[in-house]
Amino acid sequence: MKNLHYDSLIIGFGKGGKTLAGRLAKEGEKVALAEKDSTMYGGTCINVGCIPSKSLINSASKVKCMAGREKQSVLYSKAVKEKRRVVEMLRKKNFDKLNQLENVDIYNGTAVFSGVRQADIQTEDEIYRITADKIFINTGSTPRIPNIEGIENTKGIYTSAEIMDLDVFPERLVIIGGGYIGLEFASMFASFGSKVTVLQDGEKFLPKEDDDVAQEIKSILEAQGIEFCTGLKIERVYEENNRPSVSFKLGGEDKVINADAVLVATGRIPNTENLNCAAAGVNVTDRGVVETDSMLRTTAENIWALGDVKGGLQHTYVSLDDYRIVASQLFGEKVYNASQRKNVPYSVFLSTPYSRVGMNEREAISAGYNIKVKKLPAAAIPKAQVLNGTEGMLKAVIDADNGKILGAMLICSESFETINVVKLAIDMGADYTVLRDQIFTHPTMTEALNDLFDF
Repeated sequence: MKNLHYDSLIIGFGKGGKTLAGRLAKEGEKVALAEKDSTMYGGTCINVGCIPSKSLINSASKVKCMAGREKQSVLYSKAVKEKRRVVEMLRKKNFDKLNQLENVDIYNGTAVFSGVRQADIQTEDEIYRITADKIFINTGSTPRIPNIEGIENTKGIYTSAEIMDLDVFPERLVIIGGGYIGLEFASMFASFGSKVTVLQDGEKFLPKEDDDVAQEIKSILEAQGIEFCTGLKIERVYEENNRPSVSFKLGGEDKVINADAVLVATGRIPNTENLNCAAAGVNVTDRGVVETDSMLRTTAENIWALGDVKGGLQHTYVSLDDYRIVASQLFGEKVYNASQRKNVPYSVFLSTPYSRVGMNEREAISAGYNIKVKKLPAAAIPKAQVLNGTEGMLKAVIDADNGKILGAMLICSESFETINVVKLAIDMGADYTVLRDQIFTHPTMTEALNDLFDF
């Protein structure tokens, strides 16, 4: 065992951690960065999350244009190869960016706390006992595997990460879980030509969204040929004729559905199970979440947590904002904390993307606001006609008493770009008339905000 000391130890190569490592090194600190998996340089987003899934989604969106030229299986195979190219390029870029810094040592090994501000890193050929003045936990999250009989050892069962490396095109896909991740994969594989069925235990589809928004999304997905079964209880999964099958109970009846592949998309949990946080005095909840305060400090002095591992919103841009919170304490004149974070937008990359920021109608009413609501069909937007993407609708909620924007829900082409304009307006405390009267370029999806906010 080799004993080493660093100014800072970062456990995990995710967005927040890698950004912090670069900053600390440039400030003159000696930094150790531990990553247990060499295929995860850059974190979840680059390797098994946002980037690879959006690469496949982008390829899937072109399938209709290629119809008749090549078989679906061939198009799918090309899409997987392109996804791998993009991921490998970005992974290498992220590794090289830090590896070239003189003050950063990257350890490809598993880190386990072995004392106060001390961790042992097990690499292929050595154990390094590292002490550090500061430690940052950035171990991310991993797919949650539900307690279903047969799910651990049945062939053809995949997580969201694994299914993106599936070489054989699944003509019949079953997805367990009706959340945003499951829906993205449902829409993507349906675009490639898979017959997709989504199984959900809850009765209500997208329960966090307004009913009209959820129904619009569901209708668009059903138009893609996706089938939904809600309010069921999955009994077990098993192999039959070299293919996975799912047995479930619906309305008191026993049902079975066969597939070429089954995707388990039932959420993600923090990567803390084998970290031995207790040895460092870091409290972890019964759900595996590292406890932090608004400054992202853990219960142990000079140990912080960034990204998915601390719970809350699981977005790479939130992990980047976590970096800002920590950096403001270490280097900033004005300290920024998580309680100041507001209006975090999100997008779901379906065949017709869904993006949202702020409160929806139900939440605003529940919070006691006197509101006005405006809806606009996507078909009314000239750019939507140009893109031949007229499905969907746009919805805005404002405070009727002072004209402030409370939230927006956009189901339309390029909503993932347009939503950022609304977020900025809300953050700036702008009156809704600012978006109503803004001069936007034409033809664009963003100019639809003129009409959407014309209350």
